[in-house]
Amino acid sequence: MAAGARLEAMRRRVRLSRLAVWTVIAAGPIALGVAVTSTPTTVEAATSSRPTAAVHTTAQAADPAGYAQMFVNAWLRSSADDAASAQARLAQSMAPDVDLPDPAADARSTPASVTVVRSAQRADGAWSVTVAAQYADGAVRYYAVPLTADRAGDSFAVTGAPGVVAGPVRAAVPKSSYGVSVPEGDLSAAVGEFLAAYLTGAGEVDRYLAPGVSLSPVFPAPYTAVTVQQVSAVEETAASDQVPADGTKVRVVAQVEARDNGGRWPLAYELALTARSGRWEVSALASGTALDGGAR
Repeated sequence: MAAGARLEAMRRRVRLSRLAVWTVIAAGPIALGVAVTSTPTTVEAATSSRPTAAVHTTAQAADPAGYAQMFVNAWLRSSADDAASAQARLAQSMAPDVDLPDPAADARSTPASVTVVRSAQRADGAWSVTVAAQYADGAVRYYAVPLTADRAGDSFAVTGAPGVVAGPVRAAVPKSSYGVSVPEGDLSAAVGEFLAAYLTGAGEVDRYLAPGVSLSPVFPAPYTAVTVQQVSAVEETAASDQVPADGTKVRVVAQVEARDNGGRWPLAYELALTARSGRWEVSALASGTALDGGAR
């Protein structure tokens, strides 16, 4: 009898639920609108109790290095005697308060290239950008340009005339980690064959790669021949006469000489190789090219 009572109670609840549904439907759009508009409140109540992670963003000040480069390029190609020229008008539009140069008739020609070499931020949006102007005769002159920039990078201004400054000093070169000399053998041969395929199209690159590594050769092939001059490694294992056990990894740098119709070119490539089945296979090229899986 208790089980029968519970069953009857369940049937009564089902009948009441059906009655409520039909009542809403019979009430028409008004009840439906109330039901719909009440839903967000329920959702908000359910989700508002969850902790919300705070997102912090830090605005990065825009670097006006490119703007300084463009200004110096136009300024050096301008002349006060021809203020209506395109370069003079560009320089004056970028820095109205900066006078144009007045080169002599027999002065050095305009620079062959203008390149940014240093950019330093100061307080309150002030910047100092050092630009190098290189001339056809090999001479280089460095200019420090004062600028201001807004944080969004929407506006820049040259705030004063550029000043000629000393160029950057040569930095000390740290000792190379490739201190192991690799003799002629399986490893140096694998490096040479891979680079020949990579740079000259002589053979398929894939045959020299470790499983799972994908690398396309340089196309079109820029060289006709590649010769390995020297191979140096980080690990002592690379100098062994025998290919070590499978999975052994070494890192090497190869100094090569590449040739084309225009001459010969000394190049260097950093590689990682892995031993497998008695041979060395390239598992990463570290000289600026990404391989599958993010290896470099």
